[in-house]
Amino acid sequence: MRRVIALILLLSGCAAGRTDEAAAPGELVIGRSITIDSQVLGETRRINIYTPPGHGPEGPPLPVLYMPDGGMQEDFHHITGIVQVLTGNGTMRPFLVVGIENTERRRDLTGPTSDPEDRKIAPRVGGSAAFRRFLREELMPQIQQRHRITGETAIVGESLAGLFVMETFFVEPALFDTYVAIDPSVWWDRGALAREAAARLQQPGQPPRTLYVATSDERDMQEGVQAIVGALGQAAVPGVRWHHEPMPEERHSTIFHAAALRAFCKLFGPAAAAL
Repeated sequence: MRRVIALILLLSGCAAGRTDEAAAPGELVIGRSITIDSQVLGETRRINIYTPPGHGPEGPPLPVLYMPDGGMQEDFHHITGIVQVLTGNGTMRPFLVVGIENTERRRDLTGPTSDPEDRKIAPRVGGSAAFRRFLREELMPQIQQRHRITGETAIVGESLAGLFVMETFFVEPALFDTYVAIDPSVWWDRGALAREAAARLQQPGQPPRTLYVATSDERDMQEGVQAIVGALGQAAVPGVRWHHEPMPEERHSTIFHAAALRAFCKLFGPAAAAL
């Protein structure tokens, strides 16, 4: 595991533009960026797209992995490095990776809250519904238009982005096939998402989907996730698969790489293991 993570960090560093001083100057390219003038959000959003080697315009269609916190100075290189290593060694199927660069992170990734302490974290919060609409109505059609893709979609996020992943799993469950939430901030709004989980799972017409959630040693994260896991176990909704990966050896600041690596191997392998 340590060797794989070291290789990922090396690849990520190279992708970020670090070069040997003795090497000839040149560009290091791992993908491309586009911009979308969003009518939903009222602003221009930058989108970073990674295409695995050998999957150009005429190549086979690809499933798509969407990621908030997907800026070049955020987690885009980290996740694409993991995808590059795992597809290279055959433990993960190739995916198109679509990173959404932040403008107002705490606005986009949080839902409404009744807790005044929550509202102190940023001038504007509670915009997750609009951000989801941006994904559904503007970003996903653009990706479908520009790339050869399959109908399979996934989303990965950590911390507040993990909260957005979990919230979407419950409030718009058909938007993605697979949800990967790493140390999600489900303490938001005094843990409302965990309290409402059982009722939401009882709503009719639950689509098939998969949730993978990992937690670090952070107690605030663990308590909310445990409540959600309990609701999932009790509901036992047909077609809804889930897996909780406790990782007490990790801190909130260290869990993302290790958990994403495990999740992608488990969920996206050539013959994915049953959860």
